[in-house]
Amino acid sequence: MIHLRKASERGHADHGWLTSWHTFSFANYYDANFLNFSALRVINEDFIEAGQGFGTHPHKDMEILTYVLSGVVEHQDSMGNKEQVPAGEFQIMSAGTGIRHSEYNPSSDHQLHLYQIWIAPDKTGLTPRYEQRRFDDVQSRQLVLSPDARDGSLKVFQDMTLWRWVLKDHETAEYVAEKGRYIWIQVIRGEVAVNGVKATTSDGLVIQNETHLLISTNDDGEILLFDLPPT
Repeated sequence: MIHLRKASERGHADHGWLTSWHTFSFANYYDANFLNFSALRVINEDFIEAGQGFGTHPHKDMEILTYVLSGVVEHQDSMGNKEQVPAGEFQIMSAGTGIRHSEYNPSSDHQLHLYQIWIAPDKTGLTPRYEQRRFDDVQSRQLVLSPDARDGSLKVFQDMTLWRWVLKDHETAEYVAEKGRYIWIQVIRGEVAVNGVKATTSDGLVIQNETHLLISTNDDGEILLFDLPPT
């Protein structure tokens, strides 16, 4: 089963300084059909105006991943980290027993565009931690998250993997999942077809009971592929 979650059907919030699109129920947006997907709790696509951002606020017992598409994030947290995360980098935090952090767009004239992704951990009460990484440019598959931090990936406290695929014009690739796994594909840019189901920039694909995925593109594209545990 493959279901297309169209970008236009997501929740939408416009706060002036922040325009946000919510794949799953978030804040004032509620959709009984999209509360979460396996361990995925939040996929927000955010556009943050110059000089604006999220003030210091708390989190607990959540794996929080940020992927910066354009601009720079200025991050500061209660663990003592003060970092800048430029476009192309991933940042992950384990909120664990509790953290406070802020995220700002330090630019005076450029908008910040990012994905914020929350993943429910497989255990609570973790020691908070912070990592960020730029992966080499890839023309195929890059492992971004894994529970054992293998192959240079960032660690996540959940039985899942996250892959970034950069696909060339008219490329076809395959992904084979173990039986019973849940797959979510988020289209970052371009047009793709997964087993014949077409999706475009900012669309999501909900995939269950499919072990063999044939992914093709009509132009250069990029996707995030989440391989998740059954619920």
